[in-house]
Amino acid sequence: MIPTHPFGRTGHDSTRIIFGAAALYSASQEVADRTLALLEEHGINHFDTAASYGDSELRLGPWLEHNRDKVFLATKTGEREAEPAYDEIRRSLERLRVDHVDLIQLHNLVDEAEWETAVGPGGALEAAIRARDEGLVRFIGVTGHGVTVAEMHRRSLERFDFDSVLLPYNFPMMQNPRYAADFENLVALCNERNVAVQTIKAITQAPWGDRERTAGTWYEPLREQGPIDLTVGWVLGREGVYLNTVGDPDILPLTLDAAERFDGTRPTDEAMTELVRQWEMAPLFT
Repeated sequence: MIPTHPFGRTGHDSTRIIFGAAALYSASQEVADRTLALLEEHGINHFDTAASYGDSELRLGPWLEHNRDKVFLATKTGEREAEPAYDEIRRSLERLRVDHVDLIQLHNLVDEAEWETAVGPGGALEAAIRARDEGLVRFIGVTGHGVTVAEMHRRSLERFDFDSVLLPYNFPMMQNPRYAADFENLVALCNERNVAVQTIKAITQAPWGDRERTAGTWYEPLREQGPIDLTVGWVLGREGVYLNTVGDPDILPLTLDAAERFDGTRPTDEAMTELVRQWEMAPLFT
């Protein structure tokens, strides 16, 4: 059984594995239905998608229409100005076939100029607040990639009382002293304010570089159970954070299996260092 943990201040006990519905970006409805059945089998009760994730919202819609109360549902808007962001939120509800989502997130809010627009007057944050006031969303979060994201999330929390953050977290990236320090500072602030911390890119092997892309992710993922067991265990071994799953439906079962078998013992730094050496793992962001 995959354990649950209170998702910040939302009142929802979310499975510590959150379904990253980018896995349904270009999936057929048949693949989506099979994936959703697998998630039900493992008791996953928190889904995370985005307006920009291809057909993901459309593929979730038929299931959500009949099972809305089974999951905490999150989506994202990448728009930076209020009116386009509000329109995108409404469109997401239509595509998802629901009357509200639990969490709307300002997507990949890292660029300085975009940040100033989104959280400033007439920005996307105003649209999220309007949607919350109208009952279209319940909570508001912020997401991001890159080495500056933890610091940017800290700034976002100084500007507005977001309910959740989402950012990369894996062993290779945490070997970057600056990123590690920023990450720890952010988590300390989130713990103080009861803000949920979602993590992504747990099973990243390396950037694709010039290699042939053989998975549905924009980075090269680990694809064997042993290494995935270690990387999933390393994330889940940190109390209170959530692991958002890989964006490939064929690799998803390995991640769920690793989480089901995780016994609470976090792999040692020595084991993770050897894994990095063996599999030539490299940080996705530098």
